Amino acid sequence: MLRDNTYFLGILMDCISISSCRKVKTNLTFFLSMFLQVVCKVALFFWLLALVAKILPVQMPICSCEETINEFETLTRDAGRVQQDTLKKILELNADAEYLNHFGLNGRTDVESYKACIPLCVHSDVEPYIQRIADGDTSPLLTGKPVTSLSLSSGTTHGKPKFLPFNDELLETTLQIFQTSYAFRNREYPIGKGKALQFIYGSKQVVTEGGILATTATTNLYRRPRYKEGMKDIQSQCCSPDEVVFGPDFHQSLYCHLLCGLIYSDEVHQVFSTFAHSLVHAFQTFEEVWKDLCADIRDGVLSDKVTVPSIREAVTKILKPNPELADSIQKKCMGLSNWYGVIPALWPNAKYVYGIMTGSMEPYLKKLRHYAGHLPLISADYGASEGWVGANINPTLPPEQVTYAVLPQTGYFEFIPLEKPKGEESENSASIHYIESDPVGLTEVKIGRIYEVVITTFGGLYRYRLGDIVKVAGFHNSTPELQFICRRSLVLSINIDKNTEKDLQLAVEEAGKLLEAEKLEIVDFTSYVEKSSDPGRYVIFWELSSDASEDVLRSCANCLDLAFVDAGYMGSRKIKTIGPLELRILKKGTFQEILDHFLSLGGAVSQFKTPRFVNPLNIKVLQILNRNTTKSYFSTAYGL
Repeated sequence: MLRDNTYFLGILMDCISISSCRKVKTNLTFFLSMFLQVVCKVALFFWLLALVAKILPVQMPICSCEETINEFETLTRDAGRVQQDTLKKILELNADAEYLNHFGLNGRTDVESYKACIPLCVHSDVEPYIQRIADGDTSPLLTGKPVTSLSLSSGTTHGKPKFLPFNDELLETTLQIFQTSYAFRNREYPIGKGKALQFIYGSKQVVTEGGILATTATTNLYRRPRYKEGMKDIQSQCCSPDEVVFGPDFHQSLYCHLLCGLIYSDEVHQVFSTFAHSLVHAFQTFEEVWKDLCADIRDGVLSDKVTVPSIREAVTKILKPNPELADSIQKKCMGLSNWYGVIPALWPNAKYVYGIMTGSMEPYLKKLRHYAGHLPLISADYGASEGWVGANINPTLPPEQVTYAVLPQTGYFEFIPLEKPKGEESENSASIHYIESDPVGLTEVKIGRIYEVVITTFGGLYRYRLGDIVKVAGFHNSTPELQFICRRSLVLSINIDKNTEKDLQLAVEEAGKLLEAEKLEIVDFTSYVEKSSDPGRYVIFWELSSDASEDVLRSCANCLDLAFVDAGYMGSRKIKTIGPLELRILKKGTFQEILDHFLSLGGAVSQFKTPRFVNPLNIKVLQILNRNTTKSYFSTAYGL
C-alpha cells in the first residue's frame, strides 16, 4: 500500500510540474492548474498520515465489547485446534528451556510428543528451577527468555509463600481473560464512563539474592504500564489515587479508599475487590469509621489517623469541605437497619458488586449480600497465581452457580478424570479419595463429570496440577464451562478420614444455623488437627460477632462433629480412634491479627485468604489462635 501511494503521489506531482511550467493561456487552464495543486496537497496530507500511522503506534480502543465477544465465539467454535496452536506457540517460545529438554522434548511441539515426554508435576517438582531463577541464574530454565519477575502465592495455609514465574505473556493472558468477562458483563450491566470503588492494594516488593523482583501476582499486574493501558477501556477509573493503592499501611489505605469512594459517590458504577473477604472487611470497617469519614468530608480536612505523607498529600488534593454531602451520608447511615443495603444507599448508581466469590470465599457471601442489598453479586474470573483458567461469561448467575468458560488461547489445558470408588458414589463429593484416569484434552471432557485441572502456561509451568476439582457444567460452543467445586488437598485428616475445605465449610454452615436464634454470626473460622493427644481430634476455631450462651455453643460443638459425614471420619469417631471434636471460641479481632501478620510478611490484603486449615508448621498463626482462645467446648455427639 505504501508503494502504491508513492506512485499515485508521483503522478500528481508531475501534473503540477507540467502545469506550472507552461504559460497559462486561458482561465480554464489556470483553474485546472489550481485544482490539481489542491488535490495534490490533500493527497500528500493523507499520504503523510498513512505513513505516520505505519511508523508510530496508534492508540486504538483496547477493547470493543462486540469485537471481543465475536473473537471469543470464533475461538471457542474450534477450541481443539486453538489448543494445539496454543501449545505449539508455548513450546516454540520456550524450546530452549532446560526443564523441557531435561525430559527429552528436544524442540517438538505436537501434543502427542509433549504428553509422552513431559510428566505431570506439582510445585515441588519445579521449585529447584524457580529457586535458581531467584538466585540469579539467567539461563533458559523454564522459559526461553529470562524471567525478570516472580509472583508470590499467599502462603496462608503453611505460612510460607511459593515463588512462581511471571512474565509479559502471562500479563497478556490476564488481559484477554479480563476483557472477555468484561464484554459479557457490560452487555448485561452497562456501566458507562463512571468510576469504581475499588478496594485494591499493592504489596511490598522484595528483591531476591539474584536481583529478581518478587511480589504478589496482583501487584505484578498493577505496576505494569501495559496492564493500565490494557485495562483503561474496560475498567472504570478507581476513585482512589495510586498513592492509596500502593500505600505502605493497609489500614490507612482502606480508610482512604472509603473516603475517596464517598467523595465520588454519585459517579461510582461498580464496587470491586479481588476477593469477597476484602469487600466484607471493608464494610465492617466502614461501620466503625463512618463518623470519622463524615467529619473529614464536612471540614475538608483528612483525619490525623492517616499519617503516610504520600497518601495524605494525594487525598488532600481531592478532599474539599462539603457539609451537604456529609449530612447526606450521615442521614443515610442513621436510616439503615443493621447496615443492610449500605452499598446502594451510599452509592446509588452502582450496578453490581464484583470479586472472586467461590471456593474459600463462599462463607462471606451471606454478609456481603447483606451489605449489597438488591445489587447483584458477580463472581470474578477463575484463576490462580499459577495462571488463568476461565472467564465468567454468564454474569447473571449467582456466585453459588457461576461457571467459567475456558479461553483456549490463554494456555494448554488438561483434565484428570476423577472417579468415586465403588460404595462411595453417594458420599459428599468433597470428601472422596478419587481414583484417577489419564488426563484428557479440553474438548474431551464430559458434562456432569468431575476433574482435576492441569495447566501449561506461557509463564513456564508445564502439565502443572492446580489441585482444583471442577465439574463440567456444559459447553459454550466447543469449550467447556467449569464449575469450581473445591481444592483437592486434604486439610483435615488423622488416619483414614478425608475432609477438605468444602467439607469444613458445610459443617460450619450447618452448626452456624444454631446461632441464628440468638442473632449471632460467625465472623470467620479455621481449623487444626491436634495430633499431640491420643487419639487425635479436629479443632475448629470460631470468632463470633458477640457472646453466645454456653448451651448453644455446646450444641454447636456436637453439630460440627456430626456434620462431617465422611465415612472414614464417622467410623473412626464411633470406635474412638479419633477423639471428640473441640470448638474453640476466639476473642474479637483475632482474624484481623492473622491478617496483620500476613501483611507483615509482605503480602497484600487483596490476596489474603483466611487459612481454613492451619498447618502445624505455621507456628505464628497457631500462637495467635491459641493466645486468643477464650472458651473451649468438646463434642459429646458420639458419647464420652
